[in-house]
Amino acid sequence: MKPIRKEYEDLGVDGFYRKSGWHYSNPHEPQIVTLLKNNQQQINYQKILDFCCGSGEVTVALTEMGFKNTTGSDPYTRQAFQKRTGKKALSLSFEEVIRKGLPDQYTAVIASFALHLCPPKQLYPLVSSIFASTPQLVIITPHKRPQLEKLDGVQLVHTDETPTPKGKQVRLKIYERTF
Repeated sequence: MKPIRKEYEDLGVDGFYRKSGWHYSNPHEPQIVTLLKNNQQQINYQKILDFCCGSGEVTVALTEMGFKNTTGSDPYTRQAFQKRTGKKALSLSFEEVIRKGLPDQYTAVIASFALHLCPPKQLYPLVSSIFASTPQLVIITPHKRPQLEKLDGVQLVHTDETPTPKGKQVRLKIYERTF
């Protein structure tokens, strides 16, 4: 099996998820769980949108922590999410959120291993649309990207990181809107 990064290069992000979305599983789930547990005091978990939800890594972790009011959304991995969590997921792409916004209000939107894939020209409109429905955007990423603090009206308020078995870092960044 090819590494995900190589598959992204060969198929493109869209092609990768069209091919693999129904059975996708994030290999960094232990780091996601650690970061969510370690940051309970910084994140309001009362009503979460698990944006670009994958197979439900965030939703499963929050449910195990006692937070059950989570909605998943992903145009590619809805089947994997539903199979694992027993919950239906919304099918919101970056483009749809930019055009229509989110369908509800949330205490936080958590985007795990996703927003670094957003085309740079769409990042500001996407983040603006997300912030219309939440005061808090949480990014979990294997990169330093995206760096939303470079966007007007967005403030980085907290960061954390945890190592992978290979010694790389998975980062959690919490942003709030200032607009």
